[in-house]
Amino acid sequence: MDETDSVKAVRLTVITGGLREPSSTRLLADRLVTAVTAELERLGDHAESTIVELRPLGHPIMDAMLTGLTRDELESAFASVADADGVIAVTPAFNASFSGLFKSFFDVLPEDTLSDMPVLIGATGGTERHSLVLEHALRPMLTYLHAIVSPRAVYAATSDFGLASGSALAERIVAAAADFSRLLHGCGPRPRRDVVDEDLASMQALLGGNDG
Repeated sequence: MDETDSVKAVRLTVITGGLREPSSTRLLADRLVTAVTAELERLGDHAESTIVELRPLGHPIMDAMLTGLTRDELESAFASVADADGVIAVTPAFNASFSGLFKSFFDVLPEDTLSDMPVLIGATGGTERHSLVLEHALRPMLTYLHAIVSPRAVYAATSDFGLASGSALAERIVAAAADFSRLLHGCGPRPRRDVVDEDLASMQALLGGNDG
């Protein structure tokens, strides 16, 4: 057997909540996943990543909130998260918190999808004043959802993408990627769970009990 055949891929799902195109939020997400992939390879792991862009899912997310019904594209996004060994979640910051679209996705995500899931968090905003969104809003929400949130997060202000300060952002990304990669490496592969089917089975069992 070839040595590469025995290496199991670490499945990463990247959730990015940018609302514009081009998006600094997507840019930060791309840089994070590139750094994590490089660090995992240094540790002897191979990474495969899937991107979940929330902007095209805006209407399906709202429909799910209002009706409880999910479209195929939203269920596909849920499955990508459930199938991951680790998640990278990046949101734009608005009024010292995450975006409404970003929060709404996690509101309709099936319960327990993120249980014991390693998660690296990031955020973007116009100024450094919004950086506490990571510790005051994003980390508590994901901890409430029973995720294992990586200790080092990354915030990028508009000025961080300039030539003068780009190296400082690069250093923060590399440091966060190293922490997260060690967390992923330590946790190992995550068992596959079909949370959509589990929710459906629970609902059917509940309806069956009511009929009885």
